[in-house]
Amino acid sequence: MERFNKILNIDELNLQATVEPGVITEVFQNAVKEKGLFYPPDPSSKGSCFLGGNLANNSGGPKAVKYGVTRDYVLNMEVVLPTGEIIWTGANVMKNSTGYNLTQLMCGSEGTLGVITKIVFKLRGYPQKNVLLLIPFTTNEEACKAIAAIFIEGITPSGVEFFEREAGIKTIAYCDQVLGSPVTTQLPENMGAYLLCELDGNDEDVLMKDAERVMAVVERFEIGEVLFADSTLQKEELWKVRKNISPAVNWKTVTKSDDVVVPRSQLPQLIVGIKEIGKQYDFNTVCFGHLGDGNLHINFLRDGMSDHDWETKVPEGIGEVFKLVVSLGGTLSGEHGVGITKRPYMSIAMNEVNLNLMRGIKKVFDPNGILNPGKIF
Repeated sequence: MERFNKILNIDELNLQATVEPGVITEVFQNAVKEKGLFYPPDPSSKGSCFLGGNLANNSGGPKAVKYGVTRDYVLNMEVVLPTGEIIWTGANVMKNSTGYNLTQLMCGSEGTLGVITKIVFKLRGYPQKNVLLLIPFTTNEEACKAIAAIFIEGITPSGVEFFEREAGIKTIAYCDQVLGSPVTTQLPENMGAYLLCELDGNDEDVLMKDAERVMAVVERFEIGEVLFADSTLQKEELWKVRKNISPAVNWKTVTKSDDVVVPRSQLPQLIVGIKEIGKQYDFNTVCFGHLGDGNLHINFLRDGMSDHDWETKVPEGIGEVFKLVVSLGGTLSGEHGVGITKRPYMSIAMNEVNLNLMRGIKKVFDPNGILNPGKIF
């Protein structure tokens, strides 16, 4: 679909845009920004990922905590069905209660139901100002506890991103040695975890007051010195660290990567449980992610592990992590989808009735099983 790469129309009056699925996410964001408009979903791979892929996985990103995920911005789409028929799934309107919601059904379907050829997105006005704080915590658990407390105070950040110290150290080295783009901003030392907290809007006074409220909340926890990013360069460097964690973690060792999601209040139990499972199964993990909406990314590191342990103990340990997640009221994926690797674990999160309903939907759309066979089920 890479040749389906045109932005067909930006409708400023109705705050909509019609695009093809091969448009790179960041290219689309920049195009609407030039007109003072905003498309919020911003996965870390936004410089290379396609909008069609974002739809297929219902991608999120740091701004999802305030603005929502990809499906929250889709009004309509043109889809080629496996039978060769071409349909529009909905209408280019803000409200639609006419029949089943086929538009939302396609979001997150991982290419198993149809081929998306056009997308109608809704847009927002672009927020003109932002404030960014780097908040260091003594432990992962303290950082996770603070997140729920921020939201209880009625503060709605545009991003609350978490990463362990190991993730930050690896990424700073990666930026220097691989990207050739050193990070001059230093992470506070002797800290176990960090939160990047961003606030955005159009009134600087309001943003500063909200930043002060965030500071008052996190001071109730075990923190170090909070860094207030005071320049565009410093903000860009801090986001560069966050958005390069995944390639940095994969830089010197093979990993298995999963994303899970739980209610925010359960994050402390989740992070502690993951580390305990790692000790039980003798593997190391590096955790980071969009904890403002409970979405944690877990990288299981191979390091010096034998082939046997990597192929047997780690998948078993991942299964235990998924069981923990479900027991905490969560589920197997917040934005990466199921694909092949999570397929064996689907019964942990869903019963057979749910799975049979989904299989039935697949059969209606794709009776011959020609689209992404073997995915999800």
